[in-house]
Amino acid sequence: MTNKEETIAKKTVFDGKIIQLEVHDVQLPEGKSGVREVVKHPGAVAVIAVTDDERVPLVRQYRKAPEESLLEIPAGKCEPGEQPIQTAERELLEETGLQAGSLTEIGGFYTSPGFADEFITVFLAEDLQHKEQALDEDEYVTVEMWSLNRALSEAMEGKFRDAKTAYSLLYLAANKHSIISSS
Repeated sequence: MTNKEETIAKKTVFDGKIIQLEVHDVQLPEGKSGVREVVKHPGAVAVIAVTDDERVPLVRQYRKAPEESLLEIPAGKCEPGEQPIQTAERELLEETGLQAGSLTEIGGFYTSPGFADEFITVFLAEDLQHKEQALDEDEYVTVEMWSLNRALSEAMEGKFRDAKTAYSLLYLAANKHSIISSS
């Protein structure tokens, strides 16, 4: 027996600037039918940057969905035709004014696989140079430079409410020695 659900029919019920909402009629593994609501997303990247003096730029940004200001690593959606590494370069520069001499893909994850296909690819940015911040016209963020140790400590204590930030900092916590010694 397989766990796969076969889509019999689907209908787009919303087509927005960033997401689409589809309703899928599916055949379940035991032959029964079901309905799934699926959010389609173009994909995104997140960038955990570490400066030579072991500081991490975090951006504070108001997020409408949870109705709160969150502290996050730089991130953004992939534009059509753009490779994830290009998105990472662009988002890091736009949100923080930093340009990476080195970008390394360190992993990725689905944000909410129960209803969305959004996949975030995570990059580690090193060898940073200060340039000029270039926010989108509807983007309001402030940059906070945290010590790597403070950011890791707060991540280990579960204090970050943003999943991509927690994921990335916990990755660094697990790999800190190898990352710092290779810099």
